[in-house]
Amino acid sequence: MWRPPASLPPQPAAGEAAAALRRLAAFLGRALPLCRAHATQLYAAGLWQRLVAAPPDAVLRALRRPLREPSGAAGGAWDDDTFSNVFCENSKKLINVHLFALAAKYYSLSHLGVCTPLEELLKALGGDNQGSTGIKTDEFMNNKKSHEVQVMSELVDKIANYCGIKQVIDIGSGKGYLSSFLSMQYNLKVYGIDSSNTNTNGAHERNRKLKKHWRAYQSRARANPESQRLEKANDSPVQNEIKFKAVNERTLNNSCLQSQDQRTTQDLVPSCVFTEVTTSETSKQTEIDLVAQAQCNESELSEEALAILNVLPADAVEIFSSSQCNSEELCEEEKAQRKMASIKAKASKSSESNLYFPLTSYITAETELGDIITDLEDCIMVGLHTCGDLAANTLRIFTAKPEIKAVCSVGCCYHLLSEQYENQEDCTEEVWGFPMCQYLKDKGWWCGRNARMSACLALERIAVGQMLPTESLFYRAVLQVIIEEIYGVNKSERHVGKIFSKSSSFLDYVRKSLKKMELDDSKLPDSCIMDYYEKYKHRMNELEAFNMLKVVLAPCIEVLILLDRLCYLKEQDNIAWSGLVKLFDPVKSPRCYAVIALKK
Repeated sequence: MWRPPASLPPQPAAGEAAAALRRLAAFLGRALPLCRAHATQLYAAGLWQRLVAAPPDAVLRALRRPLREPSGAAGGAWDDDTFSNVFCENSKKLINVHLFALAAKYYSLSHLGVCTPLEELLKALGGDNQGSTGIKTDEFMNNKKSHEVQVMSELVDKIANYCGIKQVIDIGSGKGYLSSFLSMQYNLKVYGIDSSNTNTNGAHERNRKLKKHWRAYQSRARANPESQRLEKANDSPVQNEIKFKAVNERTLNNSCLQSQDQRTTQDLVPSCVFTEVTTSETSKQTEIDLVAQAQCNESELSEEALAILNVLPADAVEIFSSSQCNSEELCEEEKAQRKMASIKAKASKSSESNLYFPLTSYITAETELGDIITDLEDCIMVGLHTCGDLAANTLRIFTAKPEIKAVCSVGCCYHLLSEQYENQEDCTEEVWGFPMCQYLKDKGWWCGRNARMSACLALERIAVGQMLPTESLFYRAVLQVIIEEIYGVNKSERHVGKIFSKSSSFLDYVRKSLKKMELDDSKLPDSCIMDYYEKYKHRMNELEAFNMLKVVLAPCIEVLILLDRLCYLKEQDNIAWSGLVKLFDPVKSPRCYAVIALKK
């Protein structure tokens, strides 16, 4: 590892990252038949007999035992030759399950030594979090999203400060959680770009309500600072909590709340401050009620309830005052004067008056950001769980556009990646999601959709007890045997979907599935269906063992995709620093690795 200028932490050299990729690719090359197999075909295609030498129970016992280092590998001094006997050279079957599990650990990112610790990067980037106000994100996001947004936004802010930039482009911004938090918490100017109009409109609505009500709440918060200080000094934490809950309960009782799943425009605001409503008339009345109620409860409203709003800049919102409600009573001359004053005030505002701009656009590698963002300037591009090719295209745009000085991208949905060589097509005209680096392109490397689906599995969650849905997978695998043997259908354009959760039994599951697949179930008596169930039920352990093998292998496939992206960045001439950083707790957020780079 070499140390770049300005004391950024050590990063893996290009040769080091490429060597790790080559070693991993060599191992996965032998494991590809297992990677590319799908549990649906387990019984119909006889996958266990073709791919695994040991019986299922032996495999499960081996995977459940603590890992022991292989002989001659004391102190963890393993090498690639240690794992040369995991698969049989002739039959290609898996013959050593214990070595297989050790290999998965050996080829993990932490063991390959190509990861940069988050703490080291944060320390090197420096900064004192001057923009931070200590908002508790778990008050208006679920635990997973709160964890992701807090960690990633702190890092993005430090990178922005390090590069001396204030503009952020959030690719695949979704409902705007990260974008809004970056703008409110760190005073960054954020453009959130998403391909979904629904997400963009929802983000616009949240932003509108924040702007509309901010002045009123800010004015009340400033109205009597001395009494607030006295109240804070005299009230115990318990009393404050009781007062906050009382205000919260009154607000909830006087408002029409929708469930969290139904809300589309108010995810980022505590329900005790703003409430989602179902009609425009109700919305207007609720807004008036909320303002009036908050004024009545001014002395009781705690500072914590206002925290989400107090971080907004004073000029980031529209003025909302009681005088606006009485505009009918003003004479025409005064109306004209006020209108002119309002226009002048708006004209005098800088472009920073609105710090978060949700936009709708479909992003590709060829996207011209200047056509979407008219005031594009030096910026950092970020993406929190960008799906499929969007993560790869984010890196391509970063390397191609001189205005983008840094990138922080966390990808997901690997099964949606496009692969150049999956169908043995070498179309150099197209831009593909995988592979990106030259080495894998030269090898014509491809994973296959089933392998990429496996990369989405969460090993850490399963390790803490969140097991795979074996019974539903078993139903689907037996159904596959039925539709192949009875109907002669090997592949259907129609998918079964989530019928298992709506089925009362295996018989009910098969009937509903056949109807959905538009197959005539009248030719199949109940007794025949149950005969299939009885034939395979004692082989359910095959399915459990097969899925556990794929779960163990899943991180290796993800590492291959991440190393491909890192090596692509290492091939570029304009990159000063690039690395892989584990941002999140993998139990809370399984897709936890970020690809980070800064330009020269």
